[in-house]
Amino acid sequence: MTDRGTSGTRASTASERVDWVDYAKGICIVMVVMMHSTLGVELAAGKQGFMHLVVEFAKPFRMPDFFLISGLFLARVINRDWRTYLDRKVVHFAYFYVLWVTIQFGFKAPVFVAEAGWRHVIVMYLQSFIEPFGTLWFIYLLPIFFVVTKATLRVPALPIWLAAAALETARISTGWTVIDEFAARFVYFYSGYLFAPYVFALAGRARSHPGNALLGLAAWAVAHGVLVFAGFGDKPVFSLLMGFAGAGAVIVTGVLLARMNWLGFLRYCGEHSIVIYLAFFLPMAVARVALLKTGVVSDIGFVALIVTAAGVIGALAIWWTAKRLGLNFLFERPAMFWIAPKQVRPGLQAAE
Repeated sequence: MTDRGTSGTRASTASERVDWVDYAKGICIVMVVMMHSTLGVELAAGKQGFMHLVVEFAKPFRMPDFFLISGLFLARVINRDWRTYLDRKVVHFAYFYVLWVTIQFGFKAPVFVAEAGWRHVIVMYLQSFIEPFGTLWFIYLLPIFFVVTKATLRVPALPIWLAAAALETARISTGWTVIDEFAARFVYFYSGYLFAPYVFALAGRARSHPGNALLGLAAWAVAHGVLVFAGFGDKPVFSLLMGFAGAGAVIVTGVLLARMNWLGFLRYCGEHSIVIYLAFFLPMAVARVALLKTGVVSDIGFVALIVTAAGVIGALAIWWTAKRLGLNFLFERPAMFWIAPKQVRPGLQAAE
């Protein structure tokens, strides 16, 4: 185990944005949109397409990598005073959760009202502050991880990591998203925080030895595919190991893409991953309904692929449009919602 007081030293001296981190986040956010798009299309169509295999392949590491990366730079800020820390790591995400859960309900309310009436919709809306709504559970859970990690700062790291690993292995299923996802994901977030120097060392080796990195990725892809389609992805211990191995594979892939400066769109998506996460639900839903109703594309796999692209590009288009129309509050936190002095440019704080 590393000393938690210095676990982010390599990260702290890094530039404001690290190229391979943005690539890795871009890969993750595209996989998240892909999952929701594919499963939504398949549910509506009543059948599966080739994209289902891609989603299944990514399932063991899709969210573990996102959470691991979310913890990578925590050591830079964890020793801040509680007021500043809560502002940056709790209020920040709470603002976007409240705003976007309200926006989502605004779009979905007519359907909910038709099914069960206004009283039911009001109850559902209030419940969304206890039970995360729809796709927004990630930004609901992330502040909890930040608070738990800082609150346990004086507790030895080894017991916390072992407890987190045990929770993931236990496959807890209470039906409550916060409990279940905390148990399944905290170990990855905490590992990103705790083992940041090793993650950066892995990235450095991959950048210095791209040939070996490619061979390692090929070996991982074969082994991972065999385990996934043999049904081991959800098994205790296997899921933990596959989550870490897959996260490492995404990181190495991000490093190689950054080294070659390929697929810059993925890097751009990573730089604006929270923007995509907040807004993709709308263009995704519109594209899904349009394609399935018109039938212009008959193959379900291609429908899912197009819907995925529509979700990602559509979310970015919503963000670009919001900026042009002066609706910055949709993706940037206004000054009135800060509870600690700003240390960045005045005005608004971006979603990331």
